[in-house]
Amino acid sequence: MLGYPSVAKTEAVVRVLEQAGTDILELGFPFSDPLADGPTIQYASEHAIRNGVTLEDAFRVVKRLRHRGIEIPILFFSYLNPILCYGASRFVRRLQASGFDGSIVPDLPPEEGKELETMLRQSRLSMVYLVAPTTRRNRMRAIAGRSNGFIYYVSLRGITGARRAVPRDLVKTVKILKRLTRKPVLVGFGISQPEQVRTITRVADGVVVGSAIIDRLRNGAGVPSIGGYISRLVRALKTRR
Repeated sequence: MLGYPSVAKTEAVVRVLEQAGTDILELGFPFSDPLADGPTIQYASEHAIRNGVTLEDAFRVVKRLRHRGIEIPILFFSYLNPILCYGASRFVRRLQASGFDGSIVPDLPPEEGKELETMLRQSRLSMVYLVAPTTRRNRMRAIAGRSNGFIYYVSLRGITGARRAVPRDLVKTVKILKRLTRKPVLVGFGISQPEQVRTITRVADGVVVGSAIIDRLRNGAGVPSIGGYISRLVRALKTRR
C-alpha cells in the first residue's frame, strides 16, 4: 500500500521485494471505501489517506524507483473512483510516463471497462481483470479473453486478509480456468504461508500476497525481514513440484 506506513517505507519495501525474487509488484493506492478489502488493507489505506497520499505521489514514487534501477513490472491497483476523479485519459498518460506497466481496478467489471481498457492498451499498458469463485464458465472465458498479461483469480468468497487454509474448491476452479486460457493465472486473497503457495501453484502460475506484508509491517517487522519472508514464499513457489 502506497504510503503505509510512509512513502519512504513503501519505496524501501519495493526494493527488498525485487531483491527477494518478486516477479510483479502490485502497488495499492489508498481509497476510503475499499469494498473488496479486509481490515488489514482498510487500516493501511486509512493510514495512507491521513498521510495525504495522492495519485501524483504514486507517479513520482514509481518514476523514482525506475531511475534507481527497479525493473520488475509494476501494476497500479486502485478502485475506480480515484481514477475517474483524476480523469481517465490523464491517468493513463501519467501512468505510462512514470513507468507503470498496467492497472488492476477491482470494482470495474469488463462490461464497464472497455473505455479504460482501450486507453491502456493504446499506451501499451496492461488491464488485468479478476475472476471470482462464483464466476460461471462462459464468463471466465470472456474475462480471460479481455485480461491482459495475466488473469487474477480471487480465491475467496469475501474480502482480502491472510488465512491459513486454502479454500476447498480452489484447485478445481483454477483447473477449469486454466483450460479456458493460455494466459497465466495468479491467485490472490488470503495467501500468507509457504504451504499455501506450494498447494496453489501446483495448478496456478503464481500467487499475490498483500495483507500478510502489511500485517508484518504493522507488527513492527523491519524492511529486511519482509524481504526474508517473501524469499521463503518464492522458494516455496520454485520448489512446488
